[in-house]
Amino acid sequence: MNQYHPRFPLLLFGRRLLLTVLITLLLSACLAGGADSDEHMETKIGQMLLIGFRGLEVDETSPIVRDIREGRVGGVIIFDYDVALRSPVRNVASPEQLEKLVADLRAANPRTPLFVAIDQEGGRVNRLKERYGFPPTVSQGWLGEQNDPSLTGEYAHRTAKTLSGLGINVNLAPVVDVNVNPDNPVIGKLERSFSAEPHTVAVHAAAVIAAHQTEGVLTALKHFPGHGSSTTDSHLGFTDVTRTWSEKELEPYREILRTTGADMIMTAHVFNARLDPDWPATLSPATMQGLLRNQMGFQGVIISDDMQMQAITDHYDLETALEQTILAGADVIIFGNNLVYDKNIAQKAGEIILNLVREGRVPEWRIHQSYTRIMHLKSRLAARGNTECRLCDAY
Repeated sequence: MNQYHPRFPLLLFGRRLLLTVLITLLLSACLAGGADSDEHMETKIGQMLLIGFRGLEVDETSPIVRDIREGRVGGVIIFDYDVALRSPVRNVASPEQLEKLVADLRAANPRTPLFVAIDQEGGRVNRLKERYGFPPTVSQGWLGEQNDPSLTGEYAHRTAKTLSGLGINVNLAPVVDVNVNPDNPVIGKLERSFSAEPHTVAVHAAAVIAAHQTEGVLTALKHFPGHGSSTTDSHLGFTDVTRTWSEKELEPYREILRTTGADMIMTAHVFNARLDPDWPATLSPATMQGLLRNQMGFQGVIISDDMQMQAITDHYDLETALEQTILAGADVIIFGNNLVYDKNIAQKAGEIILNLVREGRVPEWRIHQSYTRIMHLKSRLAARGNTECRLCDAY
């Protein structure tokens, strides 16, 4: 039998009042912490940006140093030639100069390892040339013709040791494009592919990866899902591989992911209607998320090719390009700042991404996902160098 208890309504009211007060306090704290939330989001977004810059040396007033110090960028990319100025003066003059430049960049934010990246494939794509005092290199095409993985490993180890000695910790290599079209202006003609045979490509690429691992240098396979069959250069405009691309261009990725694994995989700005009828690969969720992550199982860092290449800039505004490449699955976004130059590109890109998050067009979890992958790689760099990484602690 239910009995009326005169204190029960008061107890119920008291509990409801307490709950209301707690919810109000919690909401107030969340609203008051909005600025902190933005700061945390800005930090995560900054880690996603890898930026090119001008100068053989830097100091406290240099834009790139300010960007690193203030958390607007998580990485830099080194070039030896300034394309926009058509000048041989960019970031590289000698081993001693470059080592100091890299050290000064890394010192700008000692709390977190800085990705210092370079395209040091060898042969024609070679930023550390003999005329600057660096060891000679050979092309991946030449190494593929010799077809001796131990020889490939020797050259790769020499490269990795050079990079490690300079403080450069990311080599945007090896190229795993299959040499489907030897007349390809950006792959085949430049001898950037090991072979027209996918297994040969995979074996030599694995030797490059292993050699870099011994020196603590991260690598990036490129250019997914395959640039070897193209007839045009995505640096210069729209590149459609719909009719020339084939499934065999995925085979080196599949083989490497089954064996050595990959630190990073770089996107290609190629359009392939067989994979996505709407977007080029870099901006394509079907290609990056659907194919690379879901079907092929890669859960590491996806890094975009240079977002200032004309295959992107001729067809998409900056906001659309950033929104779509993040939704597609890219974790690190490159602005080489070399084909064109904008000293404020990091700030512009960061503000656009933050606004995309605020507007709900890019979900917060997507930024956190990329940040987690990046911090995982940086924690490896920190452990290898026995250095501090406060932001890496949770990863």
